[in-house]
Amino acid sequence: MFLTNEDFCIEKIAKSGQVFRMNRRTDGWWQLMAEDRLLLLREPEGAKLEADGCIYGAELMCSEDEYRAYWRAYFDMYANYAEYRASVDPSDRFLTEAADYGRGIRILIQDPWEMLITFIISQRKNIPAIKSCVEALCSKYGRRIEDERAEGGFYYAFPTAEELAAATDEELRTCSLGYRAPYIKAAAMDMTEYPFLLEGLLPAEYEDLMAALKGFKGVGEKVANCISLFAYHRIDAFPVDVWIQRILDAHYPEGFPFERYKGFAGIMQQYMFFYAISHK
Repeated sequence: MFLTNEDFCIEKIAKSGQVFRMNRRTDGWWQLMAEDRLLLLREPEGAKLEADGCIYGAELMCSEDEYRAYWRAYFDMYANYAEYRASVDPSDRFLTEAADYGRGIRILIQDPWEMLITFIISQRKNIPAIKSCVEALCSKYGRRIEDERAEGGFYYAFPTAEELAAATDEELRTCSLGYRAPYIKAAAMDMTEYPFLLEGLLPAEYEDLMAALKGFKGVGEKVANCISLFAYHRIDAFPVDVWIQRILDAHYPEGFPFERYKGFAGIMQQYMFFYAISHK
């Protein structure tokens, strides 16, 4: 099936720092793994390059039923990102450029458990290192799933809390987790004891959600905001890492205009972050 949307660019989504199991294959397809699911995507053949050198939209290797049941919500296809971009203050030169450059990014709605572990791993690591650690964790502890669509004929599901809880800290460290290993072990133990904890936070107010997430060992303000944004779709969450802090210092010394972007500041944050890491 095909998606045609001026705010859907496979490569920009894959490189935006919110998803770490989405990789381009040698055959031109992108392979995306989420929980225990697999999706293949590619730029539609014959599609025209835009002025920025990107193709918008995608061909998906899945049925219409699977797309409607899972992937449509995952890619936040109900939202109009052109309206978000149109809200940018035209006098704000930096954000105008960032939003235009980031056109095609969407905020994915991902599994809370996967995001909890992924963003615990993300601390003090760059994107390639995060991807390597996540894949090592999946291949060592996740369930192997045979699928002829997958590169090599199989892929690994993201490990469950029970699968990670059964590992020792030392075993987890073999996945290059370092000091994060006991944090992941503690999160896994918490979730085996309270299996519906993360699911129960879905309706929580932002402040309550943040407080609950920071109750996990090793989860601070930035990581909790990332989980809020990329798992719970609180698109007003605004994670501040070293890249965003540099932007705030350089372009918003009097403070970012959160009031103008109230309710969707997290989308602006993604445009800013992607622009920064692409121009380093």
